[in-house]
Amino acid sequence: MKTGVWLVGARGSVATTSMVGALALRAGLAEPTGCVTEHPDLRGSALPPIADLVFGGHDVVTTCLAKKAETLGEAGVVPPRLVAAVADDLAAVEENLRTVPVGGTQAETAAALAADITGFRDRLGLDRVVVVNVSTTESLPEPLPAHGDLDLLRAELAGGGSPLPGSSLAAYAAFTAGASYVDFTPSTGARLPALDALARETGLPYAGHDGKTGETLVKSVLAPMFAQRNLNVRSWSGLNLLGGGDGANLAAPGPNAAKSASKQRVLAETLGYEPEGNTRIEYVDDLGDFKTAWDLVSFAGFLGVRMRMEFSWHGCDSALAAPLILDLARLTSAAHRAGRQGPLTELAFFFKDPIGDVPHGLSEQWSLLRTFVAGLK
Repeated sequence: MKTGVWLVGARGSVATTSMVGALALRAGLAEPTGCVTEHPDLRGSALPPIADLVFGGHDVVTTCLAKKAETLGEAGVVPPRLVAAVADDLAAVEENLRTVPVGGTQAETAAALAADITGFRDRLGLDRVVVVNVSTTESLPEPLPAHGDLDLLRAELAGGGSPLPGSSLAAYAAFTAGASYVDFTPSTGARLPALDALARETGLPYAGHDGKTGETLVKSVLAPMFAQRNLNVRSWSGLNLLGGGDGANLAAPGPNAAKSASKQRVLAETLGYEPEGNTRIEYVDDLGDFKTAWDLVSFAGFLGVRMRMEFSWHGCDSALAAPLILDLARLTSAAHRAGRQGPLTELAFFFKDPIGDVPHGLSEQWSLLRTFVAGLK
């Protein structure tokens, strides 16, 4: 049951860490710490083994994968000994990476992207392919394209009409190629009604958006606590400091706004109201691939007594995200095999801004995920 994992942004830190990790696990050189699908409640034969995942992908840059892995080793993101141990396997993956095509209409670009995906599947004899977007965050279009009609969307792509964001074009190409799609970013992706129609027309599942790896993960645990104890959260503000390529991209106002909005949604959804405050993201080059988040929560209790709590989160985003990429590839592939199509709302556990009308508290999301995996068995 070989599953192809086609990574959009394949030469980036998250993608490279995912691939190094999967290859190290396959070789028995590491433990699956952080892989949710290796939890005793989820582990089972319904999911393709990590050892059977085969990697390929697109990127706009041409940095050698081995060089990127070495850089991550030097930065402390992955152990250098593992990079050296899987060097030959990384060289084999390099053969499956393609540069994003440029020029022509978006329909022509989508056809070229889809051809790369189908070529990957057919050349390696894969049972199915999951396309996972781990590229840089896009600015949210203003206004968000409506694109409710699939035939109209196809005509616009061919005729140079209203252009799709890159993440949505990747989703279009994935569905056209018969591959499922996961968006680990807050970008538009498959959110357009026409792309949902295409997924259903082609019988494919999709999931997203914006992987939940750090500060928002903590929010999804703490916010339900305040709600269930009937404590009034008056304000909740956060400051995120991060470096690396993701931090540099989020220094731009458009991507920064998209990411901040995604990070705040859990509060309104869980508390039932939106407290004062916001989330700020600042780029600090010196931090490299690591980040620090600091949150201040002001709340009122019995008789209106004012109180507060603070928490800090220090982590490596790539190391936190990489096992979730493997989880999502396995789960989405299994859902595809089981005949699921359309949005996989049960995968909300993994996302800051999950698709559909779903709970945002981590405990409830965990229950949904367990039921989902039990159904696959």
